[in-house]
Amino acid sequence: MILRILHEGQLEVSEESMMELNELDDALIAAVEKGDEGLFHTALANLVNKVREVGKPVADDHLGPSELILPGPDATLDEVRDMLADDGLIPG
Repeated sequence: MILRILHEGQLEVSEESMMELNELDDALIAAVEKGDEGLFHTALANLVNKVREVGKPVADDHLGPSELILPGPDATLDEVRDMLADDGLIPG
């Protein structure tokens, strides 16, 4: 699966990593729903850092679309709230 971190680039993430990413996404959703800025920034950093850790950079000349788009680590709570779907940033 190809994920894009806004303002950074695309990473290919294995299906095996998606369960852990979903758990981090759930923590992010909970922080957004609570409106807790501190918890939100920690949860967003955890999710983005894990994607960087498990993902492999996609070549710059790759023209295919990203399957999922994640906010950058400097995104605001309101920006992420606007990006959230019913099942979070990462479906599943």
